[in-house]
Amino acid sequence: MVDSPGRITLWGIEVFMAAADERSISAAAKRLGASPSAVSQQLTNLESAVGATLLQRNARPVRLTPAGEILKRRAQVILNEAAQARAELAMSHLSMLTRFRLGMIEDFEADVTPSLLTHMAGELKSCQFLLETGASHYLYDLLEARELDVIVAAELGTAHDWVEVHPLLREGFVAAAPRGKIDQGGDVLRQLKRLPLIQYTQRHYMGRLLTAHLVRQNFNLPHRFELDSYHAILALVGQGEGWTILPPLALMRANRLAGKIDVMELPLEPLYRTISLTARKDILQDMPAQVADTLRPILSERIVGPAIAQYPFLEGELTLL
Repeated sequence: MVDSPGRITLWGIEVFMAAADERSISAAAKRLGASPSAVSQQLTNLESAVGATLLQRNARPVRLTPAGEILKRRAQVILNEAAQARAELAMSHLSMLTRFRLGMIEDFEADVTPSLLTHMAGELKSCQFLLETGASHYLYDLLEARELDVIVAAELGTAHDWVEVHPLLREGFVAAAPRGKIDQGGDVLRQLKRLPLIQYTQRHYMGRLLTAHLVRQNFNLPHRFELDSYHAILALVGQGEGWTILPPLALMRANRLAGKIDVMELPLEPLYRTISLTARKDILQDMPAQVADTLRPILSERIVGPAIAQYPFLEGELTLL
C-alpha cells in the first residue's frame, strides 16, 4: 500500500529522522533498509502533508530547513512514544495479534500455505490473515516497503542487518528431459546438448542464478523459450521441445506432467538454493521463529517426503534446515 501524500505517517517520520541524522538520502536508505527512491518519496509525501519544505536535499550534506528543525524536535517525541508502544505490545501474548501479513513463494501455494494458515488460525483466534503470493524478489520488495510482516522465499544472496532469517529448506537443481529421450546410463550432458534448453526467465532472480551458473562453466546453449511458469516449461519439455533445469519444488508443482518427463541429477557442477523465512528484526518477538518451526514438519510431509519417494536420487539434495 502506498502512503497517501496528505497524511503524516509513522514511517514518514522515521524516514525524515534518518535523513536528518545521516544528512544523506543514500545513508538514510541504507540505515532503514530501503531504497533511496523510496526514502525520497516518503520525504516528499511528508513535506506535502505538513505544507513545508523540511530538508534542503540538493545541499551536500543535506540540511534541515527552519521548519525541519521544528519538526525534528516533535518527531523525536513521536518516535519515542512509538518505541514505548512497541515495547509494551511485545510484552503481551502474541495471541492478541490482530493482523498478520504473510508472503509466500508460488512454489508453496497449493500444498504448504493452506496447512500453515490453518494451523496459525487455530493458534491466533482473533487474527486477520493477509496472504501475498509471488516470486521471491517481489516478496522481498514488499517486506522492505513494510507491506508484509513475514515472507517465505528463496534467499537472494544479499544480507541486510534489518532482517532476521530462518533457513527452512535447501534444494539442489535437477535436469528434466522428454520421457525416453536421454539414456541415463550414457553421457547425459552430451545427449542434453543436442536438445534446446528451455530457460526460466532471467527477469526473475532464479533465472539469473541459473544463467550465471551456466556461464561460470562455459556452458552456452541457444534457447528458443524463456518462460516464467514452471507448468509451461515442463509442458514444453513433455512435448519434446527441449530440456530444462529447475529446482525440485518446481517438479512438485507440476506433478501432473511427471509421466511425460524424465528427471535426473544435474550433469554439471551442483547448484543449490535455500528457502528461508525472513522478517524484520525486533517487531514480532519470537513469532518468526515459531512460524519457521511450524513450517518444517509441513514441508517434510508435503514436499520433501513425496519428492524423495518419487525421485529417490533427491535424498541429500532436498533437505530441511
